[in-house]
Amino acid sequence: MTIKSHDIRRLLAAMTMTVVVVLAAMAQSDAAFSHFWVGKSYYNPAAAGELNAINMTLGSRMQWVDFRRAPMNFYLTVDAPYKLLGQRLGLGIKAEYERIGLYSNTRIGAQIAYKRRLNNKMTLSVGIQPGIFSQTFRRKEVIMPEDDEYHQGVDEALPKSEVSGTAFDANVGVFFSHPHYWAGIAVTHVTDPTINLKASREALDLYEFKASRGYYFMGGGNIPINNTLFEIQPSGMFAMSQNMWTAQAATMVRYNRMLNIGVGYRWKDAVTAFIGVNLKDAYIGYAYDYPVSAISKETFGSHEVFITYKVKLDSREKNKNKQKCVRLM
Repeated sequence: MTIKSHDIRRLLAAMTMTVVVVLAAMAQSDAAFSHFWVGKSYYNPAAAGELNAINMTLGSRMQWVDFRRAPMNFYLTVDAPYKLLGQRLGLGIKAEYERIGLYSNTRIGAQIAYKRRLNNKMTLSVGIQPGIFSQTFRRKEVIMPEDDEYHQGVDEALPKSEVSGTAFDANVGVFFSHPHYWAGIAVTHVTDPTINLKASREALDLYEFKASRGYYFMGGGNIPINNTLFEIQPSGMFAMSQNMWTAQAATMVRYNRMLNIGVGYRWKDAVTAFIGVNLKDAYIGYAYDYPVSAISKETFGSHEVFITYKVKLDSREKNKNKQKCVRLM
């Protein structure tokens, strides 16, 4: 049997469409960042205000870079501690943009966490993140095989034009912190939102996208090595959504509180190499994921870049009983 060039093109187009459908199904889950311990509040709103500083984190992930329309994620979080009526709170915002297959997702939320000191070093936080989940399906980028006996040029299951929609979304979590270790539990998309995708408000054609709840368990620590300038920082995360689950672990070695080098592993998915530099109040980190699954035959890997910046706050209590110095009168 002879395979013609146009048959190969059709086969490749069909394979591309299959990949796009698979990627679209995966869009129900949150991004699987390898730097999960850097942006804890991305998954868990109770981690907002963990540090005594205005903490800004900008993260990006380019996954499976050799694939067309492979997932790309960008997110920004800003959080800080705050006192209100004598109660300790953590306030923050989170904004995320994601392109995955033929979908574009935007998530924006406000974070508030109530904090309770258990003793001088331990703090327990409970947090919530109300927000919106907006999605767009880019119809003009659909590739449909034509002119053969197996495919049609038009698929009635697909929108005829670009469609979009927005729904209320929320995350909740509990977070425990100590100078030498931390742990948290969070539920994302707790409202199980359904987004109604339409070309316009008046359009009759309606398409639905359902974002499934995600369950996250995270923990980590900081272990100084006596009489050296080294610290070991292990961390791990277990994530579950519907009938799918994954787990990942990482271990960083920090030297002189400046240079960070480490390795990580995501279950049956990828091994990761980390490198990062602390520059006073800033941290710049890079991660490279090399896939260990069958997808490694088609892609060389994934890349992540993270930047954090902290503006330290004055934690000293203000003196309410102001006194004048006699010498200055």
